[in-house]
Amino acid sequence: MATQDDDSNGKAADRIKDSAQQIWLAGLGAFAKMQQEGSKAFEALVKDGAGMQKKTQQAAEETLAQAQQRMAGFASEFGTKAAGQWGKLENIFEDRVARALEKLGAPTAADMAALQARVEALEAQLKKQAGAAPRKPTARKTAAPAAKKTTLRRSKAG
Repeated sequence: MATQDDDSNGKAADRIKDSAQQIWLAGLGAFAKMQQEGSKAFEALVKDGAGMQKKTQQAAEETLAQAQQRMAGFASEFGTKAAGQWGKLENIFEDRVARALEKLGAPTAADMAALQARVEALEAQLKKQAGAAPRKPTARKTAAPAAKKTTLRRSKAG
């Protein structure tokens, strides 16, 4: 005959079996659901990753643009300073060359311009004189051989 203890032990075992069966079925159900929705979850993760990549890439591009602007500013500033220094160096060089030429007695650009203006004025004056009276052959050419003859006679006499 079965006792009450045996009966309660059997009921407890049945409950444990039922509970284990339900846990097993819940696990199989979760596995099946994950297989069905796994591709959806994967696609959602890819979509979230693409959004994150766009944000990160945009932030990197903004940082790069700022860095490029800074470098362009530095380059411009450096170029301006270098040009100023180059101008100073050029002025120093020109001053030293001018002083050296002055010590050597070389005419300055102003001296040359004044001389050129004077030559042009003289040429203009000569053209006026040539136009007013036609030139006659000078007696110098004929007088020169006579002077030579005189010189030769003196050397023979001496």
